[in-house]
Amino acid sequence: STVRFSFIGQKCQILEDMNRHLEAVLKEKRRLRQRLLKPICQETLPIKADFHKYVVELLTEAVAFIEKLESHLQAVRKIPQIPTFMENLVSSKNRTFCLL
Repeated sequence: STVRFSFIGQKCQILEDMNRHLEAVLKEKRRLRQRLLKPICQETLPIKADFHKYVVELLTEAVAFIEKLESHLQAVRKIPQIPTFMENLVSSKNRTFCLL
């Protein structure tokens, strides 16, 4: 009878340990999710002073690249509309010549 109770006690201890471990994993998962949802730009990056000039230049280039990329993407989005633009241009030209 005593052996049975000690066996149950061991099982309960193992379950409690597993439960604590799972709670820690879930808590860490919540912290990780919160960190991932928070914008990174609010955190400072440790950059040696020697490299500050290069980081500023790199960020300037990155901003210029993103601006150019946006205009290129807008141009690419208009490609499917080119046949319609051409049809409108031809019909406008024909109407103009008919008026002359």
